[in-house]
Amino acid sequence: MSSSTDTAGRCPFGHGAEAPEGHHGYEPFQMKDPFTAYAELRIEQPVMFDERVGLYVVSRYDDIKAVFEDWETFSSENAQAPVRERGAAAKKIMEDGGFTAYSGLSARRPPEHTRIRAVVQKAFTPRRYKALEPFIRQNVVELLEKMLARPDRHGDLVKDLAYDVPTITILTLIGADVAQVDTFKRWSDSRAAMTWGDLSDEEQIPHAHNLVEYWQECLRLVRVAHEEGGDNLTADLVTSQQEGAEISDHEIASVLYSLLFAGHETTTTLISNALRELLARPEQWQQLVEDPKRIPAAIDEVLRYAGSIVGWRRKALKDTEVGGVALEEGAQLLLLMGSANRDENKFSAGEDFDITRPNAREHLSFGYGIHYCLGNMLAKLQAKIALEEVARLAPGLQLENPDAIAFRENLSFRVPETVPVSWKA
Repeated sequence: MSSSTDTAGRCPFGHGAEAPEGHHGYEPFQMKDPFTAYAELRIEQPVMFDERVGLYVVSRYDDIKAVFEDWETFSSENAQAPVRERGAAAKKIMEDGGFTAYSGLSARRPPEHTRIRAVVQKAFTPRRYKALEPFIRQNVVELLEKMLARPDRHGDLVKDLAYDVPTITILTLIGADVAQVDTFKRWSDSRAAMTWGDLSDEEQIPHAHNLVEYWQECLRLVRVAHEEGGDNLTADLVTSQQEGAEISDHEIASVLYSLLFAGHETTTTLISNALRELLARPEQWQQLVEDPKRIPAAIDEVLRYAGSIVGWRRKALKDTEVGGVALEEGAQLLLLMGSANRDENKFSAGEDFDITRPNAREHLSFGYGIHYCLGNMLAKLQAKIALEEVARLAPGLQLENPDAIAFRENLSFRVPETVPVSWKA
């Protein structure tokens, strides 16, 4: 992220500075521990305008769920818009490189959203999940065994497990080259930084080049599917188009552009956060080791308590109100799902992590309404397999120095940089 001496195009209050008076400690880009500020916002100012990012910050469960549900009033069109305007140099790089990517689904509105989602949903079949499951499990086992073979008995569950598993899964699903894991991760990191980060104009330049490469690869995958077919999601979408489904090549490429990011970035974080939270609580971890059937419920509690996405944006299409606060047409909102998921009015003792929580599945980490995450089942399947195999192969893993774990700075994603672990011989 930006250095402290380079402030062009950046939030003047971010990067360690204290929040201005009246903002209850809330820092838009700080992800180390945003939850204390979230709790303050829910009590003191559940709908707060934050001039630093030009967004109304909404923090209560009922308000956020209502906004998600009312897509006719609250548009998703700004969900993928850059938080910081792109500088002239980055814009030129992207224009010259033919970058015309658009959101696959999350920033589209009906009827366009309805039309494209209907086509994509048919390609996201249970058959594809079932076919991927043994492949995912084999990949998890191989990565874990490789880590556990280290003589120093130290590892990092982000780098050694969570980084590769979802990326290889999504690349296989869409028919991309699994040997390019690091390349796709680099492109995805750039997409996150350019969309939800706080970069100076100069810092945007290498990321702009990466996004051009990323988009050109999505277009290439669609061309290959037309020319060669294949047994993958991209080929399924092209076949549907050829059979009369109303979806263009550009729209298919845009779906890939979104899937290649959302399909692994958030799942990498889900696996990382699941292991980080559970290993920090040996008693609850031991319950899963002894009874792996509890793992699906534990994953929902992780999604509630430590979701990958803690904030998502919407735009008011008319004069309206949220939580008793009047909003004018054009007002932009940041919905803090990470706050809603701990709202005491919805989740008793919401600040406590409890894998036996009866209503954990009512979290908002996958959104709500027409934009509910299409890949939620695949994400939970991969997290389930990862937890099952760690519980089987390495039940005695110990989390190392959890208080030192850093989180990337951005507006929406709470991503741990590392999950360091050790084990006994």
